[in-house]
Amino acid sequence: MGKEFRLKNKNKTALKFSLAVAILLCIVVFSFFIGRYHIEPSRLVQLLTAAPSNWLASSDASVLYYIRLPRIILAVLVGAALSTAGSLFQGIFRNPLVSPDILGVSAGCCLGAALGIVLSNYISFPYLVQISAFVFGIIAMIMAYGIASISRGEPIVMLILAGMVVGSFANAALSFIKYVADPYEELPAIVFWIMGGFYRGNWGFVVNLLLSVVPCMVLIIFLSWKVNVLSLGDEEASSLGINTRIFRLLLLGLGTFIVASCVSVAGSIGWVGLVIPHAARIITGPDHKYSIPMSMLIGGGFVLLMDNFARSLTAAEIPISILTAAIGTPFFAYLLIKGRGNAWR
Repeated sequence: MGKEFRLKNKNKTALKFSLAVAILLCIVVFSFFIGRYHIEPSRLVQLLTAAPSNWLASSDASVLYYIRLPRIILAVLVGAALSTAGSLFQGIFRNPLVSPDILGVSAGCCLGAALGIVLSNYISFPYLVQISAFVFGIIAMIMAYGIASISRGEPIVMLILAGMVVGSFANAALSFIKYVADPYEELPAIVFWIMGGFYRGNWGFVVNLLLSVVPCMVLIIFLSWKVNVLSLGDEEASSLGINTRIFRLLLLGLGTFIVASCVSVAGSIGWVGLVIPHAARIITGPDHKYSIPMSMLIGGGFVLLMDNFARSLTAAEIPISILTAAIGTPFFAYLLIKGRGNAWR
């Protein structure tokens, strides 16, 4: 009877993942046709099966391979990565209301990007904005962990409070940069960058995320059982032979690296790392072995869908964080009412 029950549960889980993969693939296929440059379905199939040497053979091939395709891949990667980081942080901090920017990483990245935008008028350096955003995001995490380490009290609580301190300081510094920035060129660029978007997407960003973020996500999946143990609390985890300090630092480092990499490329995209992991837990349950991969699939599809709306609803592209907040806020309220907290328990 028990074996039959486990087999039935396994089949239901496999069906849920198959459905999530199918929905993601449908959104990807649909995204190829979204844009002001129309490509016929037959022409799309012809282009996708063409050799790389023919990518510049026509204007529609250039649009597909150098604008639309890297943007689609980038949106899926960023959505999956932010959702993974959100699920990871919520497991580590044992709180479904925690988001990936809890340690001030997103605020640090935005500060670095704003500084890079201002300095780009004086320094000619490739990817200055992205590099500056990434470096400041990592610095923010190091500062938060350093403050928490020398503070007295519960380590998790101190880390959250330290993240709030670092995030507030970064936001204050960002406000100062916006105050002194050129109101005609630098300030609009800073505001638009902070609100997030994939209009800067290219193959260089795609390759960078594939080489940096994807290995981290794979490693997090392999360590998902340790996230389950850490979510029980430090005493229970220690009794099971887990060095909570080392593994929490390792997992926090992986999550921070993922968030910093994504924000440095796409700007700050809110609500993805908060809403998607919560939805995944309602679908698969609290076991991170299943909820983290489900978060990846749902997050990738959700961000790609929002990007499709961002570049097609109006003549000018809408910053994607506006749409994720507009959809994520009521959806999160629905999940709270529908789930009543059962997914976390």
